[in-house]
Amino acid sequence: MTRADRPAKTPRTTGWFRTKSIEQSIQDTDEPDTKLRKELGSWDLTVFGVAVSVGAGIFTLTARTAGNVAGPAVSLAFVLAAIACGLAALCYAEFASTVPVAGSAYTFSYAAFGEFIAWIIGWDLILEFGLAAAVVAKAWSLYLGDLLGTAAPVLEIGSLNFDWGALLIVVVLTVLIASGTKLSSRVSLVITAIKVIVVLFVVVLGAFYIKVANYDPYIPPSEPGSTGEGLHQSLLSFVTGAAGSTFGWYGLLAAASLVFFAFIGFDVVATTAEETKEPQKALPRGILGSLAIVTVLYVAVTLVLTGMVKYTDLAGDSSTLATAFELNGLTWAKNIISFGALAGLTTVVMVLMLGQTRVLFAMSRDGLVPRALARTGKKGTPVRTTILVGVIVGLLAAFVPLGTLEEMVNIGTLFAFVLVSAGVLVLRRTRPDLQRGFRVPWVPLVPILAVLACLWLMLNLSVETWLRFLVWMAAGVVIYVVYSRRHSVMGMREAEKVRVEKSEH
Repeated sequence: MTRADRPAKTPRTTGWFRTKSIEQSIQDTDEPDTKLRKELGSWDLTVFGVAVSVGAGIFTLTARTAGNVAGPAVSLAFVLAAIACGLAALCYAEFASTVPVAGSAYTFSYAAFGEFIAWIIGWDLILEFGLAAAVVAKAWSLYLGDLLGTAAPVLEIGSLNFDWGALLIVVVLTVLIASGTKLSSRVSLVITAIKVIVVLFVVVLGAFYIKVANYDPYIPPSEPGSTGEGLHQSLLSFVTGAAGSTFGWYGLLAAASLVFFAFIGFDVVATTAEETKEPQKALPRGILGSLAIVTVLYVAVTLVLTGMVKYTDLAGDSSTLATAFELNGLTWAKNIISFGALAGLTTVVMVLMLGQTRVLFAMSRDGLVPRALARTGKKGTPVRTTILVGVIVGLLAAFVPLGTLEEMVNIGTLFAFVLVSAGVLVLRRTRPDLQRGFRVPWVPLVPILAVLACLWLMLNLSVETWLRFLVWMAAGVVIYVVYSRRHSVMGMREAEKVRVEKSEH
């Protein structure tokens, strides 16, 4: 008897770790009041993945990471991050093609590990997408100010700074997302085409100004005592007693963890599984295709960037992709790059908000957050959830000085990747009978390598990031105990089953 012929293990149906079967998850998608419309194909998903990746990372993060953390080796940092993402992407592709249900890692974890772990990862994804969308909306506002030739569009209201530019983009995109996923995809396609053209312009023009001497040293010597001390140093350097995480090999590893922010696109692609036509084929193509495209673009841009200027000229918090062109006297190119950045950040905010609405929608359908949020409108979109996400992200972006929180986004994403990769091994064992549209090759080697790679990147994030993450997770445990466990649809079904069995006896 082959592994695929073995009977499925009976899922756990009681307690914190009760699992939700794949069949039940798919069955729940047919409820009329909470049904999403299937409109997306492989091309739409690839566009979404590229749309969210080619944005904040490529226009701002690349320059800052090169100048402050890794030097010219930032291009190698992107390759290391891409390898980790590629391993996790294979696992996502198998899960998404097997469980074509909204919610991404949350839904996958519900099937593999049980309700409590699913809640924790859902809570984690809320943090990831919400913070990322708000931070990128504020970056969008800064670029809007650059294009208008003014300061950032911010008004002072008493002691508060009201960033109306950030709020504007969030409001517009909330309306767009509520209008339908297919419309969002079409708008994303147009804007993504614009920013990819700008990125190619950067690579082609910048290549003429590369000076080979700027690549020396490729991995700059470590500079202990600069920015990698105390709670600001990576957890790895803190545990091992290393001098810091600025330049050198520790800097390279820390840079790989930082630039990981640029690869969260395929994670968002998986959240749209329920709205995909032929998910068994389209989801793997969208996930792996978008990852391949953005990896090539990132490595090309970083090689050009660090070849145009010495990495030391990119130090500081204000360096962007346009800095290298200004230093080479190409000031006319700044506006083109700023326009591309504005377009790029627009789609990043949109797709991040789309991802968060789908995760929250899946959690509300399961009763872990109020069920009323799972209602879908006439166009088959979760309008209530979309409005709630828009309000929260808009308030954060408009009034809260978020600063640079890429690391918080990164640790949340990596945690999700670890669970998804491990979940592939669990479901291969517990449900070998499932029809899988895509199968991860070389199991268990690839999932194990994905887990180890993501854990390694997590170790290279700062100690303060870990502390903030643990506080957020602790708050999530409290909410689960106080509310979610009591209102769980699975829990109610479990209680009803017990009542029926008692009445029969």
